Parts: sequence; structure tokens; C-alpha cells
Amino acid sequence: MSDKEIVQRTEQEVSRPEQAGSEVLLRPAVDVYETEEGVIVKADLPGVSKESLNVQVDKEILTIEGTVSLDVPEKMEARYAEVQSSRYRHSFTLSQDLDTSRIEAELKNGVLTLTIPKREEVKPRKITVNAA
Repeated sequence: MSDKEIVQRTEQEVSRPEQAGSEVLLRPAVDVYETEEGVIVKADLPGVSKESLNVQVDKEILTIEGTVSLDVPEKMEARYAEVQSSRYRHSFTLSQDLDTSRIEAELKNGVLTLTIPKREEVKPRKITVNAA
């Protein structure tokens, strides 16, 4: 698989928030690692709870969406805020070499870890040679 992408971004390569209709969406920082067994995707989603996280695969498109629950005390108003949106979204096109039916997901300390195994037929395997 060295000559082709195992995971491709489907959205523009920008780090700033993007518009989705009238809503501004944040793109979480994501790292993708390839191993012999598959692909590991790590997405930074600070403030997103398990209940407000949506991870789905439609054909080869992996989409990660989450909503931040900001706890602002009563009678208080933000005077300055660098983050203007409370929604994250990031999408990828996955290689057909991956088995999307066996994706495992874990959310811990604001980091979503997805483990996507390769299909068995594309994994490297050792061939046993018999002596004649």
C-alpha cells in the first residue's frame, strides 16, 4: 500500500473553521497512522462527550462529528472567545483495503481513537516453504 493513500481527506486542507450553510464548523486536529494490522485515527475533540459524538461510515466515507457542551455560568457572558463554534466535523475517504465493518472507537480525555483493521486478504502474510 506504499504507492496509494490509505486515508484521504474529503474536505479542503485548511485549519480554520468552515461554513456549512449558516453554521460554522471546527475541523478537529487529526493524526492518522498505518500499521501492518490497519489504520489508527486520532482526533482531538476537547469538550465533546460520548453522547454528543457521532462517528459513521457511509460506503468509504468516514465522518466524525461532535458537539461541545460549554458550561457558561448563569448571568455571565463571554467578553472574548477564540472558539466561535461548538461543533466539530471532519470527513475522510477510506481505502477499500480497510474493513469498515470492524471499526473500534474509544473516546478518552478528549481524544477519539478509531482503529480500522485492514481486510485479511490485504494483510502481509508469511508463506511457509516445504522442503522436498
